[in-house]
Amino acid sequence: SAIGEIGLDFHYAPETAKGQCDLFAAQLELAKELDLPVVIHTRDADDATVGVLDETDFHNGIIHCFTGSVPFERKLLDRGFMVSISGIVTFRAAENVRDAARFVPDDRLLIETDSPFLAPVPLRGQTNEPAFLTRTAAFLADVRRTAVDALAALTYANAVSLLG
Repeated sequence: SAIGEIGLDFHYAPETAKGQCDLFAAQLELAKELDLPVVIHTRDADDATVGVLDETDFHNGIIHCFTGSVPFERKLLDRGFMVSISGIVTFRAAENVRDAARFVPDDRLLIETDSPFLAPVPLRGQTNEPAFLTRTAAFLADVRRTAVDALAALTYANAVSLLG
């Protein structure tokens, strides 16, 4: 069990940043009270995300559909979070996501579909579905220079460890 998807997205409405931060902090406080991890969405809000996490002293969950830089990822890992990689890792222009995928330690790596969005190449543009995760996993295994079976076992164990 977890609380989420919660977090900050300043992409379309940056003028709502203060309200989003207040709501995010309240959601993290609820997760603390319930002793549950969270699933965090963060877009165009790196500094604010870290700020709210530090303000609430929250350290338990997943950064969903990670698209940030390695320095941002390092801050999240230092705060105890797992990083989840989606089909974006297969996109031609997503070298930053591939860098992040190589950087995340084995015990903090997860993989996801973000269905119905972000289908991996060569299925990009289609409605994403769980069956497509095998393509993302194969690509991610190649990026990390590991076998896809090992990656699948690792990410499954990480998910079970955090979410039960």
